[in-house]
Amino acid sequence: MHEMSIATAVVDQVDRAAREHGESAVARVRLQIGELAGVVPSALDFCFELACAGTLLEGAVLETEAVPARAKCTPCGVEWSVGMPPDLGCPRCAGARVELLAGRELQILGVEWSEPPSGARTDQEG
Repeated sequence: MHEMSIATAVVDQVDRAAREHGESAVARVRLQIGELAGVVPSALDFCFELACAGTLLEGAVLETEAVPARAKCTPCGVEWSVGMPPDLGCPRCAGARVELLAGRELQILGVEWSEPPSGARTDQEG
């Protein structure tokens, strides 16, 4: 199941960034996942929760943004939604020389750090 390796990589990257920024916990991680990335969202959610155990991300929420697959025909320039399973034949000229414009994304869009408990001092406070 490659969702576990994806979840582990995301947790490792976010954990490293949190430590570099002096953060003690992560509240939320936002991922962008393309329709053609081959990721099953429910499996990724499950694996993310497991991968977070014992890290600064324990209890963090995973939010995913799906990116529909789109292609463009190189000869005639028409763009279309590829769908699943992917249809990579041009709907206008039936050509097969296409450029995939979107749908393979798999990236971290953002991270939300947890707020320190009320009354706790932070390094920025004087």
